[in-house]
Amino acid sequence: MIPAVPRKFQFFPFLISLIITLAIGFVASLFTRPEIAGWYSTLKKPSFNPPPWLFAPVWTALYIMMATAAYLVWKHRSRKPVYIIARNIYFIQLALNFSWSIVFFGLHQVLGALIVIILLWLSIILNINWFYKFSKAAGRLLWPYLLWVSFAAVLNAAIYLLNK
Repeated sequence: MIPAVPRKFQFFPFLISLIITLAIGFVASLFTRPEIAGWYSTLKKPSFNPPPWLFAPVWTALYIMMATAAYLVWKHRSRKPVYIIARNIYFIQLALNFSWSIVFFGLHQVLGALIVIILLWLSIILNINWFYKFSKAAGRLLWPYLLWVSFAAVLNAAIYLLNK
């Protein structure tokens, strides 16, 4: 574990973390929302498919937790390899998160999206592991994200199998 940083709450770094993370979610939603009533509604879905209205509030809460976790690690920022690796893993998982929406909803590639979400799941595991080195709270804040992406991966796989 990296030693605690005695810094008080820093509003602007937290705000930047929040803006980056929520912006990724917002832009991804631009690919998602138009397809919900269109292409997505034509797919066969498993019985455990949640109602479409549930996704936006869940993802918003998850993005806020992700941003908070990133802020808790950002407070430890340095040029040390451990910090650089943790930061890079965070941005890789954000890129994969964003990519999934484009591949699934934008390109209608259900199998391609399944591959992306498996890579996303693995990157979240790495992200949790590296964030724990800085803050137990930061690592714990990513657990709901991992659980939701686990569910989303199963849902993605089921949709693939039902529609191939």
